[in-house]
Amino acid sequence: MNSAEPIETGSRPRRIEAAKVWRLARDFGPLVALVLLVILGWALNPNFTSWTNLSNVLTRSAFIGIISVGATFVIVSGEIDLSVGAMAAFIASLMIIVVNSVAETTGNLPLAVTAGLGAGLVIGLLTGLANGLLVTRGKIDSFIVTLGTMGIFRSLVIFVCNGGTLTLNSDVREAFRPIYYNAWLNVPIPVWILATVTVAGAIVLAKTRFGRYCRAVGSNSEVAFYSAIRVDRIRLVAFVVQGFCVSLATVLYVPRLGSASYGTALGGELEAITAVVVGGTALRGGYGRVWGSIAGALILSLIGNILNLTSIISVYLNGAVQGLIILGAALLQRGSRKR
Repeated sequence: MNSAEPIETGSRPRRIEAAKVWRLARDFGPLVALVLLVILGWALNPNFTSWTNLSNVLTRSAFIGIISVGATFVIVSGEIDLSVGAMAAFIASLMIIVVNSVAETTGNLPLAVTAGLGAGLVIGLLTGLANGLLVTRGKIDSFIVTLGTMGIFRSLVIFVCNGGTLTLNSDVREAFRPIYYNAWLNVPIPVWILATVTVAGAIVLAKTRFGRYCRAVGSNSEVAFYSAIRVDRIRLVAFVVQGFCVSLATVLYVPRLGSASYGTALGGELEAITAVVVGGTALRGGYGRVWGSIAGALILSLIGNILNLTSIISVYLNGAVQGLIILGAALLQRGSRKR
């Protein structure tokens, strides 16, 4: 045998096959997990698959689902936002102040609701813009920036609430209720909004130049820069998208709670990041799918629902379950990179 000829060891084909398996797990794992959870829930309690229960799960998933769409853009671009829960509480408190003030001043409930919706969306865009500017113009790591703004937003909530709770005027709340509690074609309005945001986000991330640039920046920002991509602008827009998604989710959340306090949306950042990572988005950026993040949000909601219906473990351990899920997803991503 010629010594110059390569010796086939079979290791390369095995690595290729392992890589294919990891890609399949990454691409379809969230959907498989979702189906298995539905089967498990039905097996433990047949009422789990009733439309009343499932529509309730979908409606409750809308809040974190919409936020996770924005978080997908931020994480795909190589950044992270820890402030989304505190941002939601801050937006909710200012919305309630605006709505109550307009209602008391004018007595016009539709005008008060409209003013509250507008204020919520504008505040969300501005807070997202502030995070983005601190990261891009201030050249501060997004972890530090959003950790700082998380504390700022929570403190501002305590300040505007005077250490207590802000509550919607009862008449205004009745005018606000349809946003969360009404349905169209027997499907709750929040589910329709979640579906619309999901489709729009998926198209933008997968089919547009901005989406491609987000992936390029997250994969390698230096290569993206030398490829004439405006890296800072892409990251800034990603944070603005996150702010808009938080504000939209909060608009749906306020009519349900009817109040805002320091504890509003507490832990929302953990749920959003968990949903995105469980959905297959790479924590280091460069790869992600909006539909995967929605699947992740539904998985979290289904787990909580199953715990409530079956009492397998205490519902107070729901946060611990979420923590284990995000650690497991991170370990799987680490294993796939090694391959």
